[in-house]
Amino acid sequence: QVRLVESGGGLVQAGGSLRLACAASGSIFSSLAMGWFRQTPGKEREFVAVINWNGGTSDYADSVKGRFIISRDNAKNMVYLQMNSLKPDDAGVYICAAARSELPRSRYEYNYWGPGTQVTVSS
Repeated sequence: QVRLVESGGGLVQAGGSLRLACAASGSIFSSLAMGWFRQTPGKEREFVAVINWNGGTSDYADSVKGRFIISRDNAKNMVYLQMNSLKPDDAGVYICAAARSELPRSRYEYNYWGPGTQVTVSS
């Protein structure tokens, strides 16, 4: 099975940048799409970005398009989320996830989840 652990969360001022990382284990990693979701208290998990198994294709939520960049390094079993021009609405727990689908946007298509890392954006 795949195990995921996020890192890189923290406090950043609005307009700043932050880079999240997700370390994965499991021999199937390079065959999985990798996504990022975020969650705030009392709200459902929100899709942020996804990248396909070889990094050739990615997709983003409209709210982060042009500001966030997802990438992966299959040789290191790592996936990243570069977040730029952060807004207070970007705050939340960012969760790394893996899916067997090609380029899923729905949380119901994901098979593995990390514990999340907190991102706080001050204004």
